[in-house]
Amino acid sequence: MTGRLVALVVPLGLDTLAVSLALGVAGLPAGPRLRLALLFTGFEAAMPLIGAGLGLPLGRAIGAAADVLAAALVLALGLYMLSGLELTDRDAADLLAASRTGLIGAVGLGLSISLDELAIGFSAGLLRVSLLVLVVLVALQAFVATQVGLRLGARVTEHARERVERLAGLALVALGLILLAEQI
Repeated sequence: MTGRLVALVVPLGLDTLAVSLALGVAGLPAGPRLRLALLFTGFEAAMPLIGAGLGLPLGRAIGAAADVLAAALVLALGLYMLSGLELTDRDAADLLAASRTGLIGAVGLGLSISLDELAIGFSAGLLRVSLLVLVVLVALQAFVATQVGLRLGARVTEHARERVERLAGLALVALGLILLAEQI
């Protein structure tokens, strides 16, 4: 189970790092970095709880098919990350500007970074991994990856950020395939 948790959390950390790099490139000043890291941490810690709350009842209802569905969701999330439909540097600049305007912008930014954690929480409920450990690990990676990404963002190219996103997608695709293979 520990391997599954790590395999779920590491790609999320890479995705958070990629988004934070984009925000760093967009020009976030030093002052609000801690607030942004705490915002991301709060949203990313809450979303697996919401996802698991939805996934656990579904897992009970569909029985043995739950493991296959969980693996398929992880695989689909990885494919989505590889599709290139994720946050661009221009999107990051727009979100950053909106987040400076108040609560609605901050909530929008928090939601934009944490939807993949919702999917992982849903899968975690179906895979029956420790939700407490998952939430703690997700919160820790969110805070660290945000701080590192924001600080390095001004120093990296968009190409480097895209590589990190691709690595996160590949890791989730690999995990999804491994989970599907375990069911066969």
